[in-house]
Amino acid sequence: MAKAISLIVSALCILAIADFAHAHEEYHVQGQIYCDTCRVQFATRIADPIEGAAVRLECRKRDGSENVTYSVEGLTDADGLYHLPVEGEHENEICEVILVKSPREDCSEQMDDFNRARVVCSSNSGIDNAGQVRYANALGFMIKEALPGCKQVLDELGFFPLHE
Repeated sequence: MAKAISLIVSALCILAIADFAHAHEEYHVQGQIYCDTCRVQFATRIADPIEGAAVRLECRKRDGSENVTYSVEGLTDADGLYHLPVEGEHENEICEVILVKSPREDCSEQMDDFNRARVVCSSNSGIDNAGQVRYANALGFMIKEALPGCKQVLDELGFFPLHE
């Protein structure tokens, strides 16, 4: 009987240690913010990275509530890249990188459907050895008027105008 109790106590201690280590996970979310110089709502070869753009990572419970359980903000570097530290395990949450603000007056309009990117901040991601870095899809702000070179860029991509 004493051996059984000892085994149970040992098992509980191991589970507690594993849970403690799991709860102190740290991830790093990375992504890029760009200026959509053609107003097509995706990055082209003439899109510009935006330095100093503000982004925020928010995590919310999956129950449909809007209560934010975790939030961290950051700024992009000269290449438009951001690196956000994420503390803890967010397996049962929806985490998204959200555009906050562009430092460029000429490129500050947010895209309608592409102003946020979901990212998994959990070790239970379904990917073996996913590591601690999570990559978010690139997000962008739009310029007020498309640059003159956009027609050539879109022709190269195989886009055809609907009306001439």
